[in-house]
Amino acid sequence: MKALILEEPKKFKKIEVNKTQSPLANEVLMKIKRLGVCGTDLHAYNGKQPFFTYPRILGHEIAAEIVEIGTEVTHLKIGDICAVMPYRNEETDQAVRRGKTNCGSKLKVFGVHEDGAMQEYVKYPAHLVYPANDLSLDQIALIEPLAIGSHAVERADIQPEDIVLIIGAGPIGIGTVAMALLKSARVLVLDVNQNRLDFISQKFPSVETIQLDDTVEETLKERLNGDLPTVILDATGNKASMENCINLIAPSGTIVYIGLFIGDVTFHDPLFHRKEVTLKSSRNAVAADFEKLIRLLKAGLVSIDGLITHRFTFDSIIENWEKLYVPEEKVIKAVIEF
Repeated sequence: MKALILEEPKKFKKIEVNKTQSPLANEVLMKIKRLGVCGTDLHAYNGKQPFFTYPRILGHEIAAEIVEIGTEVTHLKIGDICAVMPYRNEETDQAVRRGKTNCGSKLKVFGVHEDGAMQEYVKYPAHLVYPANDLSLDQIALIEPLAIGSHAVERADIQPEDIVLIIGAGPIGIGTVAMALLKSARVLVLDVNQNRLDFISQKFPSVETIQLDDTVEETLKERLNGDLPTVILDATGNKASMENCINLIAPSGTIVYIGLFIGDVTFHDPLFHRKEVTLKSSRNAVAADFEKLIRLLKAGLVSIDGLITHRFTFDSIIENWEKLYVPEEKVIKAVIEF
């Protein structure tokens, strides 16, 4: 069967792999139908993705059809169209025992630590596969990035009286906005890219947008009558942005880092203590986030309208991939159709 492997940074290669064997008792065999392109994939192609080794088959934002099921699988049937949670733990360690399945010490992410879904068929543990038959393939492929935003918002413990600043208006930031709005708080978005901010304004009319410049702290205080955000969710994975959060957060506020980069985050400790800041990271998502997104999408309470700006076929990935880095393309989200 066909697959596409990233042999090294900036070098995709089409390959033929052996036909996937029948699933074990607790597994399913899936035919990949649609695949979202994640920032992780884009960074891996450029050689800038933490926790990544080459060669690797990318792809973890999955919409798939069940074509075969193991003998012990009861919640799925052949023909189901499903979402896939691409994080699995190799052992039940302390984090997993406490329900923190998103950050186990032996966690593997599909398409990052092990070969992913840029191939025609995939065998996978059934308990990480969720039927979503009433949703479109596009909706299902975007469940995983939306679940990342959902998990970050739950980590932030947003209350209706909070003022929420989301930094970074890429796909993860957009999903975070959608989930934060469900908490009934005031939401602002900060980004350097005006095109992305224009998209936010069109999709979420109640959300205020700010373009990044050297006066962002003063701009926030001006918008907020002298106050600062009580919750900041940083989805940039940018060192300078993440470190600057300490200046932009209100006293007793909460900062959640969603994005990550290869390096150290530093800040002025007296300011951190004076403000009594709560600092959190948010990694991946958990089953509750996937189940929530399926319900919200079915109910029409979360929409993906406008998010997908680029789509191409599996056979045309190599020739189209580098377009996704071109500013003039105004990429928000790309999907691959099988």
